[in-house]
Amino acid sequence: MKSIEQWFTEYGESHRNATNKAIHWICVPLITYTLLGLLWAVSPYALLVFCVVALVFYLTLSTTMALVMLLAVILMTWSFTLFSREALVISCIVIFVLAWIGQFIGHKIEGKKPSFFKDIQFLLVGPIWLLGFLFKRYGWAY
Repeated sequence: MKSIEQWFTEYGESHRNATNKAIHWICVPLITYTLLGLLWAVSPYALLVFCVVALVFYLTLSTTMALVMLLAVILMTWSFTLFSREALVISCIVIFVLAWIGQFIGHKIEGKKPSFFKDIQFLLVGPIWLLGFLFKRYGWAY
């Protein structure tokens, strides 16, 4: 089993270009938010199952990261209740598609394929990879 540092290092290999990184800082949170929003709109149970699987993965890497992601999911889920189902679905679909277009533009600029083409688990690594930068910047342990 890979450590969190191994995941971050491997993910970082296709995220060295400054423009691609900047795009990821915008698009990864948007993709995460809209994916969870769409799952919520389909069924809160679908969201629950997805989040449990993701949190188990995060727990194998870092209890701290798992707790931060759990807090983020709680806040995002609360925010979904502020929208009508129709508004949530439409806005999430539009933003999800645009954010993925941004991701692929970033990787075109980078000249490397997205990491999830190699291992689907990298779709879960992206959000905590960004958190890892914040943790390092402020000297927090993860």
